Amino acid sequence: MKDRLRVGIVGARRGAGHIRPFTTITETEVTAICDLNEDTLHEVGDRYGVPKRFTDYEEMLAADIDIVVLGTPENLHVPQSISGLEAGKHVVSEVTAATSLEQCYELVRAVRKSKTKYMMAENKCYTRSSMLIGNMVRQGLFGDIYFGEGEYLHDIKVLHHDSGGNPTWRYYWQVGINRCNYATHSLGPVMDWLDERVVSVCCLGTGVHTDPEHAMEDTVMMLCKTESGALIKIRIDMLSNRPANSYLSLQGTKGCYEGTRGLKDVEKVWLADYHQQGEWRPLADFEDEFLPESWKNPPEEAVKAGDVSEEYFEMRGFVDSIINDTKPPIDVYDAMDFTVPGLVSEESIANGGKPVEVPDFREID
Repeated sequence: MKDRLRVGIVGARRGAGHIRPFTTITETEVTAICDLNEDTLHEVGDRYGVPKRFTDYEEMLAADIDIVVLGTPENLHVPQSISGLEAGKHVVSEVTAATSLEQCYELVRAVRKSKTKYMMAENKCYTRSSMLIGNMVRQGLFGDIYFGEGEYLHDIKVLHHDSGGNPTWRYYWQVGINRCNYATHSLGPVMDWLDERVVSVCCLGTGVHTDPEHAMEDTVMMLCKTESGALIKIRIDMLSNRPANSYLSLQGTKGCYEGTRGLKDVEKVWLADYHQQGEWRPLADFEDEFLPESWKNPPEEAVKAGDVSEEYFEMRGFVDSIINDTKPPIDVYDAMDFTVPGLVSEESIANGGKPVEVPDFREID
């Protein structure tokens, strides 16, 4: 391996958020950036001192880089991931991994053929509280988990058109299809805690109220059944007029967790081994004992750079998988587990909430 892995960022606006982690990690450096908009390309390139700049993705792939980070529109993730893998680059893709089942098959087969690594960048799995809850689950504090839920409520109508009034990719790919789109932020952490895949989903919506221009119903609710019979409830709403909020909860035989709902709310848990019945405690009370070491005593490189963040831990894990030739933290099969339930929910919602099976991409030819 070279002294430092060279990183190329594709999609300068969103991709800029990944520059700092790769600058913080001592084994990597950001040497290239690519964007169709030259003004954005040079604004971000100048801000972070990125030397090589491209408006053509294939030209960037021909450059001397080792890792490609895709911060591009969702519909481009699979074709650009495949191009990167075929060019011998390690690939980090933003969420979601794919926009159709056909793309999922193409991606999995490309990763299998490749000798390089692929990871989907679901940063919500790396937040301080998500990793704390995950460690508490693995320690058995919640007992047997049988229910979880996630909500992603984010009014992004302002992002549906550019400054010239033209529809953006979000117009088509986030709210232009009636299904549980963009579910990975909510589903990913819960699936990480449960450590099992979803086998079937059923999905219903509220109807179109706020913005009749779009196919997606204002609130879409997806119920997911896991291999063990646990239930996960996912609510996605990117259209309703309301403040933004992300919410997670978990219920087991020995305890439960609830995230925040806004204002002065705090994350809280009830644990049978620690509390009286009906007594909530702030989640923060358990950090001293159960917060993972990576957050409690972060690596010196992160402290020195002032970058102790979920994005840093996410990319640190990916780089370690390259250096040590191990499974990436969220590999292509995890990416399918997080992404595919939302894709097949389209069939369910079109058929009045009829349950639909979720294919396991580990089993495809």
